[in-house]
Amino acid sequence: MAIQQADKLLKKHKDLHCAKVLKAIGLQRTGKQDEAYALAQEVAALEPTDDNSLQALTILYREMHRPELVTKLYEAAVKKVPNSEEYHSHLFMAYARVGEYKKMQQAGMALYKIVPKNPYYFWSVMSLIMQSISAQDENLSKTMFLPLAERMVEKMVKEDKIEAEAEVELYYMILERLEKYKEALDVVRGKLGEKLTSELQSRENKCMAMYKKLRRWPECNALSRRLLLKNSDDWQFYITYFDSVFQLIDESWTPPAEEEHSLEGEVHCSVEQAVEFIEERITEESKSSRPLRGPYLAKLELIRRLRHRGCNDEYKLGDPEELMFQYFKKFGDKPCCFTDLKVFVDLLSPSQYSKFIQQLLEVIPLSAAAENEVALPGDIKALQQHLCVVQLSRLLGIYHAMDKKEKLTVVRELMFRYRHGLEFGKSCLKTELQFSDYYCLLAVHLLLDLWLEGEEAAVWQCLTLLEEGLAHSPSNAQFKLLLIRIYCRLGAFEPVAELYSSLDAKHIQHDTIGYLLTRYAESLGHYAAASQSCNFALRFFHSNQKDTSEYIIQAYKYGAFEKIPEFIAFRNRLNSSLHFAQVRTERMLLDLLLEANISTSLEESIKSMSLSPEEDDIPWKDLRDNRDLTVLFSWDPKDRDISEEHRKLSLEEETLWLRIRSLTLRLVSGLPTLSHTIQPKNSEKTAENGVSSRIDTIRSLLQQLEAAADSGKKFLEQKIQYPVLGPPPTRMAGFFSNGSCQCQTSLFYLVSDIYELDTNGLEDSAEIQERIGNSFKSLVERLTDLFNKCKGDLIEVRDGTLKTHPNLLENLVFFVETISIALWVSSYCDSVLRPFKSNLQKKKKKKKESSVAMPPVFTHFLDYVTELQTLTSNVIDHIKGLEIILTALKLEELSLKDTLLLQEEKKFTKTVQGKVQSSYHHSVQEIGELLKKRLDTIKKLKI
Repeated sequence: MAIQQADKLLKKHKDLHCAKVLKAIGLQRTGKQDEAYALAQEVAALEPTDDNSLQALTILYREMHRPELVTKLYEAAVKKVPNSEEYHSHLFMAYARVGEYKKMQQAGMALYKIVPKNPYYFWSVMSLIMQSISAQDENLSKTMFLPLAERMVEKMVKEDKIEAEAEVELYYMILERLEKYKEALDVVRGKLGEKLTSELQSRENKCMAMYKKLRRWPECNALSRRLLLKNSDDWQFYITYFDSVFQLIDESWTPPAEEEHSLEGEVHCSVEQAVEFIEERITEESKSSRPLRGPYLAKLELIRRLRHRGCNDEYKLGDPEELMFQYFKKFGDKPCCFTDLKVFVDLLSPSQYSKFIQQLLEVIPLSAAAENEVALPGDIKALQQHLCVVQLSRLLGIYHAMDKKEKLTVVRELMFRYRHGLEFGKSCLKTELQFSDYYCLLAVHLLLDLWLEGEEAAVWQCLTLLEEGLAHSPSNAQFKLLLIRIYCRLGAFEPVAELYSSLDAKHIQHDTIGYLLTRYAESLGHYAAASQSCNFALRFFHSNQKDTSEYIIQAYKYGAFEKIPEFIAFRNRLNSSLHFAQVRTERMLLDLLLEANISTSLEESIKSMSLSPEEDDIPWKDLRDNRDLTVLFSWDPKDRDISEEHRKLSLEEETLWLRIRSLTLRLVSGLPTLSHTIQPKNSEKTAENGVSSRIDTIRSLLQQLEAAADSGKKFLEQKIQYPVLGPPPTRMAGFFSNGSCQCQTSLFYLVSDIYELDTNGLEDSAEIQERIGNSFKSLVERLTDLFNKCKGDLIEVRDGTLKTHPNLLENLVFFVETISIALWVSSYCDSVLRPFKSNLQKKKKKKKESSVAMPPVFTHFLDYVTELQTLTSNVIDHIKGLEIILTALKLEELSLKDTLLLQEEKKFTKTVQGKVQSSYHHSVQEIGELLKKRLDTIKKLKI
């Protein structure tokens, strides 16, 4: 309609620029990009100066992701209307979108000359800082850009023209980057510092930062002491206070006799003073109207530091166990109590653990209805206290030391407490969490321990309890995340997609937790869901490009200068995100798998993705691992929890796998570039065609793939086990163990041989033909091996429990991928052999002889294609068999012998088993459908 309305207008007023642009926006949004662009360029060539046309063109170019065209628009407009404040500021913002810092600096000054307003002047200064940040040469930024920015601000200071807080912030930022810490301190402490008012303690925080840089510990100490007197709950100042006290002790600093201790007042420079100061804070706290945690935790922190220095005993600060007990009595009913104490449990010795937990339990008001029953809390406060103790028991490893029977007893008790605790949350809204949710989570963690120890039934109970928990607390993200992880471990992806979308992941979370989804979608055979999940992630990464420039512009408008480098660092961090690179690569491989040679030719598919084998767009050196690996709560002791070492190894594994996938993608994208007819034996011609250089690209990529695979194998030899809640392992182990890797590599070697046959011709190439024949044979053997690794039942029932085999699904998915690559390579063979055959037939007709011998390569190829067809049909039959078994499997008839299950639980167990069964059924269906399409392609391969 918009396009029609614009056309009506243009009939009456041919030269109405704005109408043309609005029509172009309409065309752009209906997918007619080329027409829209042509129409926009017509208007842009006339260099319009009316505001409507300029605004509309800006909108259009932004939608086209062509912000550089906006700069040209406003450059022309500024030339025509040189005194327009509005156009000059639009031009500045247009440069900001594309990061043209030098031009921004000039535009800012030009604007200041027309309208001498402070903000414009400081835009120009900020652009100098941005030039210094983006300069490759550190020296240039320290000797040219920053000093120039400093002089520009000093000029304003001398003329007393500094008006806003943002301007002082900018001055501070320049001095800090120039490492002129003393000057920066003078600015903050001086008259200009009075303007720093928008953030609480902004001045004090900046002073503190400079004192630390200058290593002026007396001032650090005095300032943090003064701030703690004001607010004895501010943890960051306790840390600075302790740091500075011990620095002063190490430097043997003593206060001067006559004058002030320091610029900031009195200094504490001995442990005695620190101990006394903390004791005073605790005495003060007891008089305050609300309880403060800071002073008590500070005492524990001081004990920890003194122990670390080996001099705790002489300062009678008390026994950590007793102090933690007192802390629990005071704050045990607050959810933060556990996280506060978690930091200090290493002050206890393992021999004290049980006694400590016992001591805590004794002060909680619990009452039992009868002698042998579980003692339950009577109110929410008691429930919180008990929960805190249970969390601490897990953290101290008390549950880990139990045997199977004891663990099951604890699970039963925790679930009993969980269900009892639901009474306190009857009035909770759907969006609120139940008070007793953590009981359920802790029970699941115990069951996970049992599962890892080989107890198969435990995993089903985990899912049952989590589904029950989610029914009562539908907004609990921890339940959902754990369900996602466990369903994926069992190979069931169907319930996961729904769970993930109900998490309602926002913005940056697509990068930090998206891996939970994208790692499994495709590898479990849910191709449609995999496409969707990749799209979600990619949409976020692409829009981030556009959005970040808008944030930067807003920061200039409102003078939030210190945020601008942060926004740019944020954008870079997302552009070099490991997850972004993975999703991009997997998405393209997936598209080829689903489309190439089924609905469009391989060549068209690769063209539409603008893929080229020569180009590698992954920033390998700067790859950033932005995954949040601690998104799942864990109460495990340190030795069982995820460690820094696990993170490093996981990143290494992910990068190796990404390299293998990215090289596979580039090798596939090189296939269509080879299918050109080549004049045999005419080397000048081939070089001219650029085809010989293309085969060189493929051969070089193949060497890189071999090297990457070797690194991958070496990595896997370490046999790393990540914690069950830690990072999920990649698909690399399966890729090597089921033989996909060898299959795919030998397919690409075959490409090289066929190319050689193509250039040498059929006459004297008996050796190459034999080599190709042998390759065909061994390929079929390898593919048959791979198929054998896909055989077996996905779900089997053993002694009344279910055992799943998700690795069979992953192997099937690898089989489909490998057979697809085999078909793309076969169509390349086909395109080479077909012309040879038709030439031979022409010769045959000319000579009128029937005895022209057919070269063996044709028979080899035909046999190979026939065997591929048979193999694929067998796999399709196997999949049909799996479907039948899955449909016939009546899981609910499984005698749920386990008497532990209550009626309530039986209902959820049924749901869980149904979800897994249905998910497998879907996976098998999607894999089967795709293979059928591939079989149709094989049938067309008849030379």
